[in-house]
Amino acid sequence: MALTDFDLVLFGGSGDLAMRKLLPAMYARDVANDLPPTARIICVGRQDYGQDAFLHTVETTSRPLIKSPAVTAEAWARFTARIVYVSLSATDVDSYGPLINALRPDPVTRVYYLATPPHLFSQICDNLAANGLVTPNSRVVLEKPLGRDLASAKQINAEVGKVFAESQIYRIDHYLGKETVQNLLALRFGNILFEQLWRREWISDVQITIAEKLGVGNRMGYYDTSGALRDMLQNHLLQLLCIVAMEPPTSIAPDAVRDAKLQVLRSLKKFTPTTLAQNIVRGQYRAGHVDGKAVPSYRDEPDAPEQSRTETFVAMKAEIDTWRWAGVPFYLRTGKRMADSLAEIVVRFKHIPHSIFNQPTSSFQPNSLVIRLQPDEGLRMNLMAKTPGDGMRLKPVELELDFRESFKSPRMDAYERLLLDVLRGQLTLFMRGDELEAAWEWVEPILNNWEQDDTMPIPYAAGTWGPAAASALIGRDGLQWREEALPED
Repeated sequence: MALTDFDLVLFGGSGDLAMRKLLPAMYARDVANDLPPTARIICVGRQDYGQDAFLHTVETTSRPLIKSPAVTAEAWARFTARIVYVSLSATDVDSYGPLINALRPDPVTRVYYLATPPHLFSQICDNLAANGLVTPNSRVVLEKPLGRDLASAKQINAEVGKVFAESQIYRIDHYLGKETVQNLLALRFGNILFEQLWRREWISDVQITIAEKLGVGNRMGYYDTSGALRDMLQNHLLQLLCIVAMEPPTSIAPDAVRDAKLQVLRSLKKFTPTTLAQNIVRGQYRAGHVDGKAVPSYRDEPDAPEQSRTETFVAMKAEIDTWRWAGVPFYLRTGKRMADSLAEIVVRFKHIPHSIFNQPTSSFQPNSLVIRLQPDEGLRMNLMAKTPGDGMRLKPVELELDFRESFKSPRMDAYERLLLDVLRGQLTLFMRGDELEAAWEWVEPILNNWEQDDTMPIPYAAGTWGPAAASALIGRDGLQWREEALPED
């Protein structure tokens, strides 16, 4: 689907996200000839840059981060000719004159990407409206965090909704732009093979893990008021859970898919104080070693509060009260300073009921489907097969689909895909307002419980898979996290 002409306005246009992700993504799409010849990128910031000074910043900051496609002088000149820098105060309604002058008149599509702190969302939207800059062809992209609790999420929805219709609002979650997540939709709803197996009669459990080797780094100001639950689980992990667990939508149309995801969120069993203590583990990393290098404790990171109770790790057992999933545990896990950096979904099937071979059923590894989102995107199906030679001895083997090998065409980065969807007006991979509120409604009892409980998070050594209590959580059900269950080489 070809793009119509547009002005993409990046609030926070001189910030980290714009430089690291958004501008490189737009460059890649420009090189791929996806952008109309006259499309422009208007970067809005507080700094009093001149045009040449800002382009120099883009040259030194953003260009080195572009790994592929190769940056040629001709392609870079064409791309930077699209960029316009505008200096204004986003909170001052009277300072928007330079943006008014930079924008082209309707019917050019206008996309306002708010790569700013969420407390500015409402004021920016109000100021755009007050200056007559919101047209029927306008869209707004909201970058996370989308609130810090249910009340603030509702406030953002209400205040942005006064200016933009729901069909104009794109709440972005970059995990949904990953090729593997979209292939999960294709796997489930483009093949008949798994549909009869995708239910409680055949599936033992589902694990969703997003692990990072990195620590907090220079994000302490944000992270210590957020923590792993708000930063990762409330959005990324719950969105992945929804795609795994949702009922087949009637079509790929935005509201059909989002209706199906919303139903999952509303079917999640809510925690009580008792079940919360039994089914959730929170941890905080201590000093340790990552990739052979010593790294400090969370509390020894720059600007960290001395007695911080902020969690850097969360593991939980969730349940979905529907006919399809009743009794199937969903284990969610995320953390910083872990043993590896990965994001994956593991759908594990039940044990065989009886062995006809000279091996006990306990020696059979259950079949599982591993959907790897990063670092190497792909699908793996774990099966049992006969070992070569005399006799009938079975061992685990993998059938693997590596997207790099199967599809030779260049893969799009998540932000490339999502930006194209915004520019095309395609909402399927973006959260609807009621989805956002349903996610916060489920998470909020956990937050409230933690705020009333003065217990410290469980310490775990950096470079490990988190507190031992996380292994005990899943172990009570006779299960293991995937990396603990893998056979030794």
